[in-house]
Amino acid sequence: MATPHARSGELLEILPFAETFPLEQSIALVRSDHWEVLRLVLPAGKIVPEHKVASVTLLQCIEGCLELTAHGKTQKMRAGHLVYLAPNEPHGWKAIKDSQVLVTMLVARE
Repeated sequence: MATPHARSGELLEILPFAETFPLEQSIALVRSDHWEVLRLVLPAGKIVPEHKVASVTLLQCIEGCLELTAHGKTQKMRAGHLVYLAPNEPHGWKAIKDSQVLVTMLVARE
């Protein structure tokens, strides 16, 4: 059974997991015709290979630390950091520590 997405006006907690991290899973929090918000749970060492997304994308690190590669450079992304990626910008990352990332994508669904 699919996890229901948040409804308009529903409050969501986006906090560090701390002790419960190993039990948590990545999930789509909100989905509409024009945008989507995902919470990615990335254990230390997890690699997301370089890829492209056909939408404007925002990545916000909620906890942990990632090595983000985009625009031909690698940067450490820590809790509190936010990055904007243009459509079709190649990017990928590696979780240095157990990490939680909020991903917001503006999408065009038909």
